[in-house]
Amino acid sequence: MRREASEALFEKSKSLFPGGVNSPVRAFRAVGGSPLFIEKGEGAEITDADGNTFLDFCCSYGPLILGHAPEEVKKAVQEACERGTTFGAPTRLENDLAELIISNHRFLEKIRFVNSGTEGTMSAIRLARGYTGRDKIIKFEGCYHGHADGLLVEAGSGLATLGTSSSAGVPENYAKETIVLPLHDEDAVRKAVEKYKGEIACIIIEPIPANNGLLLQGKDYLSFLREVCDQEGILLFFDEVISGFRVGFEGAAGYYDVKPDLLAFGKIIGGGLPVGAYGASAKIMGHIAPDGPVYQAGTLSGNPVAMAAGIAQIKACLKDGFYEELAKKTTYFVDAINHYSSSKGYAFKVFSVGSIFWLSFSDKAIVNRSTDISPEGMDLFKTLHHELLDQGIYLGPSGYEVGFISRAHTEDQLNKAIEAFKNALDKTFTA
Repeated sequence: MRREASEALFEKSKSLFPGGVNSPVRAFRAVGGSPLFIEKGEGAEITDADGNTFLDFCCSYGPLILGHAPEEVKKAVQEACERGTTFGAPTRLENDLAELIISNHRFLEKIRFVNSGTEGTMSAIRLARGYTGRDKIIKFEGCYHGHADGLLVEAGSGLATLGTSSSAGVPENYAKETIVLPLHDEDAVRKAVEKYKGEIACIIIEPIPANNGLLLQGKDYLSFLREVCDQEGILLFFDEVISGFRVGFEGAAGYYDVKPDLLAFGKIIGGGLPVGAYGASAKIMGHIAPDGPVYQAGTLSGNPVAMAAGIAQIKACLKDGFYEELAKKTTYFVDAINHYSSSKGYAFKVFSVGSIFWLSFSDKAIVNRSTDISPEGMDLFKTLHHELLDQGIYLGPSGYEVGFISRAHTEDQLNKAIEAFKNALDKTFTA
């Protein structure tokens, strides 16, 4: 495949942006080589600046559940743009999208639209602190909640110690309000809650952790967290920026039937446009300004173009059988690859839930901690990623990233991808 145009664009971009990109993973440093510069997307395919076409399983890291440029979303965006792109004032569209979401989600009574998943988690944590009058939070290794200061934190030296900053520019005082624990470890949670009794505002978790592999936790562990939070007056916060509206309309909360106190969502509710949200009961959300003392604002929050795109996408997701069909496609795709890998004796398995999948260079039955991920597997992923690119298959450029199936992926396209995976696996494991 030709790469000259993308390579030239990347050389230019390095003089304009740090690392040549506006989000680090795009730089391709985890897999090597130059990133592809995308010119357009349609259905399940993307085309780069050199005219190469790829079957896309990145789906802009999740929000494109209908595929690229679906007709209903395009039409909604065009009609909204004709009326104006931003007003900094309420519109009917905000009401319509909020009502669609709340009326079909058991665990939400009110929401607040923001502009990204990071903004949603950051704002909800402030709400948790304001509501409980407590400062500390618990988060887990392997879960990513955006780049807010208090969340860019890694574990301290002991099981229940306060965290330390994992990024330059994050004051240690911020990090020390965050307790970082290993995933899927009930004893660690109990010890931390006892040590900091009465100080913890919330426990935040990706109920389906999907930013560092697919670290499936299961209903029992999430139910355990619910019980601990109930006993200690702690808010349980599900960060569903990836899992929300992906494994079902109610996300992981509905999938596992575990009720959180707080929820955060990402761009999937905006049809791929920059949108986020956080929500809870009316009682908790009553603490947000202007009703309450917890301040949060945004000029572009509830942007009419994003709201229109979101309404079109959410209505499609609410159609009968939508999620069942996505799960069926994903199971077909994953099972075919796993069957081939097993028949060849490769240390490789695809894990999946709903329409989310992840490539693991391991034969373990389940992965529920980031420490279970083989570092050697990341080297194999580099080879696999480039082999798949050569065969017209696009994945996120990191072995820790998950992939996605969309409504737009056809059976023929999935079969093409399955054959490409077989060829790429053979080359990867015999290189």
